[in-house]
Amino acid sequence: MNKLIITCAISGAEVTKQDNSYVPYTIEETAEEAYQAYLAGAAVIHLHVRNDDGTPTQDQKRYQQAIEAIQKRCPGVIIQPSTGGALGMSRDERLQPTQLPIEMATLDCGTLNFGGDDIFVNTENDIKYFAKIMKEKEISPELECFEKGHIDMVLRLHKKGFIHAPLHFSFVLGVNGGMTGEERDFLFLKESIPDEATFSVAGIGRFEFPLALLSIQHGGHVRVGLEDNIYISKGVLAKGNKELVEKVVELAKIYKREIATPQEARQILNIKEKIK
Repeated sequence: MNKLIITCAISGAEVTKQDNSYVPYTIEETAEEAYQAYLAGAAVIHLHVRNDDGTPTQDQKRYQQAIEAIQKRCPGVIIQPSTGGALGMSRDERLQPTQLPIEMATLDCGTLNFGGDDIFVNTENDIKYFAKIMKEKEISPELECFEKGHIDMVLRLHKKGFIHAPLHFSFVLGVNGGMTGEERDFLFLKESIPDEATFSVAGIGRFEFPLALLSIQHGGHVRVGLEDNIYISKGVLAKGNKELVEKVVELAKIYKREIATPQEARQILNIKEKIK
């Protein structure tokens, strides 16, 4: 069985310091949280950036500052900027990080209700546009799928030549408006992708660690982090991203899954490393 790739989503665009004081806003805080996750075993840092007041931004310069700060602290780590951005952003606003020499980025593969009146919009043409830009810039896409229809969209666009192999999926389960994170949901999605594809699982809230264990068991990879879940156990706030990564490392021992280094993660995912 492949070594386990741990991705840490250190901040997201929605969770705040009022939710958990360890959520990073500043460049310094972002680099420190990334460093602690890296030390704990994260090979990939899933990156959103914030202004110093905590408001989300896709500003290219802000991403560049954060990426450079993380690279100084975390040699070799894979930095995976989000192109999801925040609700209401335009295509090109969301794509700003792809103007930087990055190896990997997320590509959201369908529209989703996000609770209340919020809708996370990703039309078929949006997905084609994002995929085209990433291909041109040799950026490996992580295919974010919140439900089965998103996987079907990926497979259809792959067949038509818009999304290219190798396919690496991220099952994001437990979002209000998407699929829940029960075992049946995980197995349904896992069985819906090609045998040669790789996958990671991001469980939201209480689903984070049960899904992490399932993915470890079934040969997949795991994403954790304060973007997805602010608790280390029921009612107990995590003291930073490090604790969440450490818990996955302990879960991996149950199935004797070794933890992948960043370079091993590149090999597993067929990522083309950019010269820095």
